[in-house]
Amino acid sequence: MESVIRSSSSRLLPAPLLCFHSLVQWLKHSRKEYCELCKHRFAFTPIYSPDMPSRLPVQDIFAGLVTSIGTAIRYWFHYTLVAFAWLGVVPLTACRIYKCLFTGSVSSLLTLPLDMLSTENLLADCLQGCFVVTCTLCAFISLVWLREQIVHGGAPLWLEQNQQQPANAAGPPNEAAGQGNGGAENQPMPAPAEPPAENAAAAEAPDLHADPAEEMELDNEDEEDGGAEDVADANNGAQDDMNWNALEWDRAAEELTWERVRLCLLKYLISQKTSSFCPYHIGHFSVVGLGFEEYVRASHFEGLITTIVGYVLLAITLIVISHVLLLLRLIFCFFQVSLLVVVEIGVFPLICGWWLDICSLEMFDASLKDRELSFESAPGTTMFLHWLVGMVYVFYFASFILLLREVLRPGVLWFLRNLNDPDFNPVQEMIHLPIYRHLRRFILSVVVFGSIVLLMLWLPIRIIKHIFPSFLPYNVMLYSDAPVSELSLELLLLQVVLPALLEQGHTRQWLKGLVRAWTVTAGYLLDLHSYLLGDQEDNENNANQQANNNNQQARNNAIPVVGEGLHAAHQAILQQGGPVGFQPYHRPMKFPLRIVLLILFMCVTLLLASLVCLTLPVFTGRWLMSFWTGSAKIHELYTAACGLYVCWLSIRAITVMLAWMPQGRRVILLKVQEWTLMIMKTLIVAVLLAGVIPLLLGLLFELVIVAPLRVPLDQTPLFYPWQDWALGVLHAKIIAAITLMGPQWWLKTVIEQVYANGIRNIDLHFIIRKLAAPVIAVLLLSLCIPYVIAVGIVPLLGVTMEMQNLVQRRIYPFLLMVVVLMGILFFQIRQFKRLYEHIKNDKYLVGQRLVNYERKAGKPSTTTHSSSVQE
Repeated sequence: MESVIRSSSSRLLPAPLLCFHSLVQWLKHSRKEYCELCKHRFAFTPIYSPDMPSRLPVQDIFAGLVTSIGTAIRYWFHYTLVAFAWLGVVPLTACRIYKCLFTGSVSSLLTLPLDMLSTENLLADCLQGCFVVTCTLCAFISLVWLREQIVHGGAPLWLEQNQQQPANAAGPPNEAAGQGNGGAENQPMPAPAEPPAENAAAAEAPDLHADPAEEMELDNEDEEDGGAEDVADANNGAQDDMNWNALEWDRAAEELTWERVRLCLLKYLISQKTSSFCPYHIGHFSVVGLGFEEYVRASHFEGLITTIVGYVLLAITLIVISHVLLLLRLIFCFFQVSLLVVVEIGVFPLICGWWLDICSLEMFDASLKDRELSFESAPGTTMFLHWLVGMVYVFYFASFILLLREVLRPGVLWFLRNLNDPDFNPVQEMIHLPIYRHLRRFILSVVVFGSIVLLMLWLPIRIIKHIFPSFLPYNVMLYSDAPVSELSLELLLLQVVLPALLEQGHTRQWLKGLVRAWTVTAGYLLDLHSYLLGDQEDNENNANQQANNNNQQARNNAIPVVGEGLHAAHQAILQQGGPVGFQPYHRPMKFPLRIVLLILFMCVTLLLASLVCLTLPVFTGRWLMSFWTGSAKIHELYTAACGLYVCWLSIRAITVMLAWMPQGRRVILLKVQEWTLMIMKTLIVAVLLAGVIPLLLGLLFELVIVAPLRVPLDQTPLFYPWQDWALGVLHAKIIAAITLMGPQWWLKTVIEQVYANGIRNIDLHFIIRKLAAPVIAVLLLSLCIPYVIAVGIVPLLGVTMEMQNLVQRRIYPFLLMVVVLMGILFFQIRQFKRLYEHIKNDKYLVGQRLVNYERKAGKPSTTTHSSSVQE
């Protein structure tokens, strides 16, 4: 049966048609193409009007084409106008106004309209104007963001005082005296009970590591408390004066003396004269200055009106001054945060980068004079490179601190800020903390980071030069006389070595294991195991102390009180899993001496680790590269990368073998056989995907793009397979990335499947059949067909040698142009077909029929449902 749903029909529709109509509406709004249950793709067949011709008339096609062209031109004009405004007019206007304002002459202001219409240096002014507009927008966004931070996190104390004073003044006396609703919060906390003897050492431990800055803050808090008490006493005295009852004659007679009466009269006269003198003269000067003196005299209340005018002017002036002061304080807060951000993100990494460069001059056989010359030749580039190096150093230092927090007992690094703490907000600290505290933190950070650079860079270099005089300096020349190209090695390093190291998660686990082993060793040697790692392992192994552990955990989860010290207060911030509180530890005898020995042991360990990292990878890389390049010198970046990669592979192989050894000889043989087969498959795949395909792709790029542009027709081009392969690796990665980001087609499906299988589940047959063979065939055809045409067919036509040479040199870009034109032609044909269908549907489409998915005899089949929609 076939039914039709009409939108203009008012009769009731059958249930199947209602469901179908609902499905169509749902598909229109959800824009889904597949069924959520059976994953079948929805399909519709169009229903056209019976009077539709077999072919559309030419006038209909022409009208639809003109409409489409008009729409395209309208959109093109709109986007062109927007781009011209934001990339041309706005930046150019901003640049010209910027130059006019900062020229410092009045003539520039007078000639500004003419300068706006000038056509000189348009491109440079537009680029500079884009920078000015970007900085302005960033400043505006930062100001709005800072306002949001102040609204959510609260303003600084010095900014909230003016806002709280009117509210406090208007409050009732009992609230001022601490008897309101918040009086209970102001009551002092009861003194904590004395901690047990076993935790006495834990409670006293923070005193040994207390930060002098924190002690100064505590002193300041005491001073502020003392000042608050004085203010409270003054307020209480004022409240007593306000509560004084005049009917208490005895008290009045006792307190009323001639000295007090004379003093009160004197104060009253002075205040009266002051409160009348200033407003009167201010009003008088204002009336005279404005020329209203005659009108005031005519009112017969000259003194009163003049005084009132003075009061009004004083009130207006004070209101304006208070708002201006508030605005200035907000501006000061904004500039404070901006300055601190610049110092934290810009100045501090720059200082670290320059200090690293200065401490490593002997490693590269350079001097301060060389750095001065490089700075004079390219100051911007030099400063950026030093900032980048310093930023990398700060980042990895912070990452190492986060790794230490995972190993050490919570609370050992209480004096360092926890960047993973959800309550840590650096912007709020910049807003609320005073400048001197930020300055003190900055100086302390510079000292700590600088000392670590001296310990792990400058001192190891001095030791290496003393023990191995011929090992340094490192070779960092920009160009090499070796047969290996610098560009090829750089691409190999960036595209093969570093991604393989960074994508492995074993490196971090190894480093974490080394840190834990060193911590356990240092803890047992210095009897600081409880201080460094805590007693959690012992408590877990001892089942008899379970009740004590529960009590201790309940005590740890409590809010730290004053008796637990500053260390306990920091624990709630350092822990991510909730309020853990202060975790006790066993404090051995001569604890300060052991801490000093621990620091010395740590410095020696860092020194030895730095010596190994500076020598072993470079020595291994030099030894391996010598088999390839001979006695030619290679950039030490490549030798260090090669040596580091080999060391990583060796350590990985050793760890795998150690993990297999407890499983027995048979399991080891099976594992070795399995890994050998996997390595052979990986090598074959690597030769095809990382060797043959990049080489063919790089050679094709050389023939199509590089050789026609760089080599004249009267010269013979030279091809370097190594460079072509290196460039092919880069091009292959770019093409793969674009393919994965593009629409779904066979190459994207195959690459995703290969990536999902990984190395351990590598399918050699699938990779060769679906990926390597088609891609290699296409590349070989692209290389061979033009060569066969130019060398085998063109000479048979009897053309001259010049023509043969021209064809051989230009056939590859010519065929590329032909392929591009064919692609554009097919694209336009497809677009014309879509336009044809669009015109036909707009004029003759009356409905759509849903194509149902049904199963018959266990086989999926597709049938056409009779329900349809007519518009």
